[in-house]
Amino acid sequence: MTTTSRTIIPVYTSRGDAEAFLVNSYLYNRMGEWIGWVTPEQEVYSVLGYYVGYLSKESRILRQGAFNPPKQKRIPPPAPPTIYPPATVPLAPMMSELLTGTVDVLLEEPERLHTCDSGEFREDLE
Repeated sequence: MTTTSRTIIPVYTSRGDAEAFLVNSYLYNRMGEWIGWVTPEQEVYSVLGYYVGYLSKESRILRQGAFNPPKQKRIPPPAPPTIYPPATVPLAPMMSELLTGTVDVLLEEPERLHTCDSGEFREDLE
C-alpha cells in the first residue's frame, strides 16, 4: 500500500485549525513529519514514547491537567515514512467546550509533539 492511498485524518485544535494528521496509528505534523502515535485505546504518545494525551471523538488531542500522575513511557513503534499532507482539509466538526482542567495539546502545548530530531526530552548526542 502506498502512502497516497492511505486515509489521512485531520486532527484539529479547538480553534478549528488542522495542526496534525493521523494515518493508520501514526501522527504527523503539517509538514508530513512523524510526531507521535495513537494506541488502540486512543492514547497519544510522542515519538520518544512519552504520554501526551488522548484523541477525542472530535479529532482533538486533549490531556487532563497536571494533577494526574504521568503514564509510563512506552517503546515507540518503528518510524514511518514521511507523508504528503493534503493541500486542503475539511472544516472542523462542531466541538464541545473543554472541561475545566482539560488542555488542548496542539493549541496550548504543541511542543509535546515534536519530530525525532527535536524536543526537550530527546537524548543528547555526545
